[in-house]
Amino acid sequence: MNSRALISCIVPVFNGERFLAQALDSIFAQTYRPIETIVVDDGSEDGSAGIVAGYGDRIRYVKQDNAGPAAARNRGVDLARGEFLAFLDADDLWHDEKLTRQMARFSARPKLELCLSHKRNIWEPERRHEEALLKGKQHAFVEEHPGFVCQALLVRRSAFDRVGRFDESLRIGEDTDWLARTEELALVSEILPEVLVYRRMHSGNLTLRATSEDRMEVVTRKFRRRRMKATADSTELDRRT
Repeated sequence: MNSRALISCIVPVFNGERFLAQALDSIFAQTYRPIETIVVDDGSEDGSAGIVAGYGDRIRYVKQDNAGPAAARNRGVDLARGEFLAFLDADDLWHDEKLTRQMARFSARPKLELCLSHKRNIWEPERRHEEALLKGKQHAFVEEHPGFVCQALLVRRSAFDRVGRFDESLRIGEDTDWLARTEELALVSEILPEVLVYRRMHSGNLTLRATSEDRMEVVTRKFRRRRMKATADSTELDRRT
């Protein structure tokens, strides 16, 4: 594998001016090169575009009508030129060695198709009362744990294309759905034990606004795919016998 393969870093943003610059700075602080940074503005009505403009030609920027994070990520993938894809939300942060450490695993394991890392949440002042209530309860929101989220992902473009695009009908949980599909295809994966992603908990989090119905929809789709596969396998077995 080319140890200097291009990584396309895709950032969807919707009214994210509060934290966007910090997210972008954490990309440009990466010790790995080469990278390209793509920001997909999903119909923002705040100052997000102006913040991106301040980075000049270091960022490829495109704006679309609001269609949700899955659509924004897919648009970024369409624009990406890299052999590898990485995703960072506009309110989150990467450790400055995230890409370097993950690419080291791809070099060590040529058949590796995707790599995740652990993540930790960081709490903004308006939500620290919730953090205090959860501490000591072994809750995923307050303890570091494996990051089954886009922000922790580094994936070969060829593997992403095998899995397919993010489901744009899902406004929440599209990354959980996508990662479930990687398991169904038995992609070669690895989870690094280090915390390389910091998810910000603040008043605008989609995750904290997710309903039980939102989460159940992702689970339902996973089991529906399993049933369809079992039916197809049974039909094929009957045909052969």
